[in-house]
Amino acid sequence: MQRNTLGNTGLEVGPLCIGTSTLAGFTETYGYDVDDERAVETVLAVFDSEVNYLDTGNNYGKDGLAERRVGEAIRRRGGLPEGFVLQTKVDADPVTGDYSGARVRRSLEESLERLGVDHLPVLALHDPEFMSADQDGFGPGGALEALVAIRDEGIADHLAVASGSVEVTQRYLDTGAFDVVLNHNRFTLLNREAQDLFEGARDKGLGVLNAAPYGGGMLVKGPAQQPKYCYGERDEAFAASALAMAEACEAAGVPLAAAALQFSTRSPLVDSTVVGISRPERIRETLALLAVEIPPALWVELESLRPDARI
Repeated sequence: MQRNTLGNTGLEVGPLCIGTSTLAGFTETYGYDVDDERAVETVLAVFDSEVNYLDTGNNYGKDGLAERRVGEAIRRRGGLPEGFVLQTKVDADPVTGDYSGARVRRSLEESLERLGVDHLPVLALHDPEFMSADQDGFGPGGALEALVAIRDEGIADHLAVASGSVEVTQRYLDTGAFDVVLNHNRFTLLNREAQDLFEGARDKGLGVLNAAPYGGGMLVKGPAQQPKYCYGERDEAFAASALAMAEACEAAGVPLAAAALQFSTRSPLVDSTVVGISRPERIRETLALLAVEIPPALWVELESLRPDARI
């Protein structure tokens, strides 16, 4: 598998990064659960594949369920594969909502213990848009100050912002403290909301991670089977475009999921695309989607079917 340099970090990563929120028991979000053994076997399958990048987070599941499962896989394997990049995210306290600098420290400590590691190539600030109005992530004693200290102490090599809000993400990137940006659901066949964000990040030499290229499933299962986009109720314009795209892909003999995934992986703005999986065989199936040949004419047609292009 090809390797891309993650911005100016020097980290060599594949075009796929495996996300683990799907292994965290979020049944209301994804509509299914994953037991412990299947989750661990899924992570082990990642370690045995060509993929060398995995993303997790402190608040993925009750009591850090996803991190605990990733940590168990690391222990069973006897450590991470050589050249493997593991990243996690700091999160607000799940009970109190505290997102102070002190909480960032505790979040990191919890994650390191669950994962069984003492160092991270990338550590991300997760969902800062959900900080309460009385919390200042930028001020003294705030999340940003704590993250910079963690980096300067050598516990994490590089800092990332992982968020669904383009506006909040940009505010953090403007501080110059971050090396990587991760945005989800906003750079897909249907939605280009994050394009300016990614272009600006690329101009500054930042690493760019694009998560959820399937829009929460609509661009895999199709709008008839998946009524939600980005884990919420779909916009009817999105639904109409997704249906038209599915029909165009079917006529071309191309899986809609392959087009959705390759839209992200072929973009010069994206270093790695974060895709959640929930069972071991999904690794092989996802890699197969990358190998599907997509006719140039189909890309042109899909572009014409975007919601804003259809208005």
